[in-house]
Amino acid sequence: MDAPWTGWVVDGGGVIERSYPQRDVTESRVRPRALAQSLFAPLPRRYDALAFVLSLGQDRRWRRAMVDMVKPAKPGIVLDVASGPGAVTRELRRRGVPRVVALDVSEAMLRRGVANAAHDNAFEQVKFVVGGAEQLPFADGAFDALTFTYLLRYVSDPAAVLRELGRVVRPGGVMASLEFAVPPRAWWHLWWVGYTRLVLPVAAALTGGRAWWRAGRFLGPSISAHYDRYSLAWTLDAWRAAGFREVTVRRMSLGGGVVMSGVRES
Repeated sequence: MDAPWTGWVVDGGGVIERSYPQRDVTESRVRPRALAQSLFAPLPRRYDALAFVLSLGQDRRWRRAMVDMVKPAKPGIVLDVASGPGAVTRELRRRGVPRVVALDVSEAMLRRGVANAAHDNAFEQVKFVVGGAEQLPFADGAFDALTFTYLLRYVSDPAAVLRELGRVVRPGGVMASLEFAVPPRAWWHLWWVGYTRLVLPVAAALTGGRAWWRAGRFLGPSISAHYDRYSLAWTLDAWRAAGFREVTVRRMSLGGGVVMSGVRES
């Protein structure tokens, strides 16, 4: 099995190109990737703090709930997809996971993750790879577990991405995810629409400036549009079709977030 330290690896001194065999997989996202890169490039420095504030303090609890899901795999190595500046990566390390690979399309986000790893003295245990979830530069079954966070809204073919994520998880390994969601109950849904369309953009602008206003204005409509096309029931079926069993769904904070997990079939 190929060593899973391949791809574009970021370290404290820059980006180092490492060769790996290209798989014949058609890139499923071009414009959405460009959107994600442009949207998040200005945000890394205050991303974690503002995510906490703008989620009304729920973001960290959601991430911990997701990391809880990978414990049954007793992982030696975990792939953290859409890692951003590394909040989940750091939580995995705090839980005793020996090695983590953090992958994100945004080099700016990963460079913030590098700074966080330096603060934690975790350079030897964490590797940072610039890349997309549509075509992962890793061998089949390379990881004991995989996490991904706020990813599926930024890909054009979520079912294909779930299959690709499943490919790199070993049989019996666990995949877990965290996504924003739309509250199902009418009263909370109405409150959520008001918050995401009105309060969130203004609060983002006041606390983070123009870049955060742009992200805050984008967030609510993008969540609604995603679930209009890909319901939670659809997503559950897509996990199963991607080769996962024992798939669980846990709604968080009155439905504003959703944590899912499943076990890779043999």
